[in-house]
This record gives sequence, C-alpha cells and structure tokens, in this order.
Amino acid sequence: MNQQHEHLADLREIRNIMDRSSRFISLSGLSGIFAGLFAMAGAALVKWYLSQHNIVYRSDYSVNLNWDVITFLVSVALVVLVLALGSAVFFTSRQAQRVNQKIWDSKSQRLVLNLAIPLAVGGVFCGLLLYHGVIYLVAPSMLIFYGLGLINGSKYTLSDIRYLGICEIILGLLASFFIGYGLLAWTIGFGVLHIIYGTLMYFKYERK
Repeated sequence: MNQQHEHLADLREIRNIMDRSSRFISLSGLSGIFAGLFAMAGAALVKWYLSQHNIVYRSDYSVNLNWDVITFLVSVALVVLVLALGSAVFFTSRQAQRVNQKIWDSKSQRLVLNLAIPLAVGGVFCGLLLYHGVIYLVAPSMLIFYGLGLINGSKYTLSDIRYLGICEIILGLLASFFIGYGLLAWTIGFGVLHIIYGTLMYFKYERK
C-alpha cells in the first residue's frame, strides 16, 4: 500500500515537472501589485480632471465629451499601460533570474502572443467605441478583453492568472449593465484586483 502511494506521489511530481517545463513560471506578483498601484493613481488623476471640468462620470457618462477630455483619458490610460508593462518586465526579469529561467524563450513567446491577440482586438474595439462616441462602454470593454487575454494566456503560465481573468470579465459585464459605474469598475478591475492578485502570488510563489 505504501509502495502504491509512493508511485502515485512520483507520478504527481513528474506531471508537475512536465507542466512547469511547458509554462512560463516567472511572472512576478510584485508586477501585479505595482500595476494595480499605477492604475489606482491613474484613476485618481482622471477623477480629479473630471471634477475640474465639472463632469461627474456617474451622471454624465452618456454625454458627448470633447476631444480634449478624450485625449486626456487616453493619455492617462497609455501612461498607466507603459508603467505597468515596465514594472512587469523589471520584476519578471528579476524573478526569472531567481528561478534560473530565460526571460524570452518559446514559453514566454507563446504567453505574450496569446495575451496580445485579445488585447490588440480590444484596443481596436475601444478605439471604435471612442470614434462613434460610445464612451460609456469603453471601460467595461477594456475589462472584458483584458480578462479574455488573461484566460487565453493562462495556458502558458501560472494557472492562477485564469481566476484574475474571470474576475475581470465578470466585473466588465456588470459594468456593461450598470454603465454609470464604469470608472469605478475600471479602478477595481485594474487597481484593486491586481493588488490582491499580486499579493497572493507573491506570498504563494516568491516569498520563501
């Protein structure tokens, strides 16, 4: 009986090794935390800017915003994206060195490709929404496509990221119904959820 348990344990270990060898396991929880902090700072800046222009998102989400406001919102989103990507590259590179894994190999390439496809489609779709003046669906769409990207990429990295993707999609769908809360949903999705996810991943995989 003990021998059977040992064989099962060996099989589980072999399966775990094979699974890890086919996945990019160096994603850092710290990158998630910093991405969340950057997103919350961006949301706070947007909130301040809207208040300076007497725009209350919850009641004015359906108004036709002028291009100065739209340009500011897009600029903040791009800055948050660049900072989040920068922190992801920095902390993930550091984590890859710790676990002796290459930062750019076939596994990370598959991860980036499968993550980038839904994000690129989502970016184009959000651009079309802005072009047609459907401002109130931009934030929910960003959450939904981002969630799809995470789920699509989870096959090539830590499976925990799938749960973050599911949460982002659910939040995006809720924000599509309650469109007056799009900015709040964006803050929770890209800010709070990232910080929670990053903290959990840090203590689960990195703090040893």
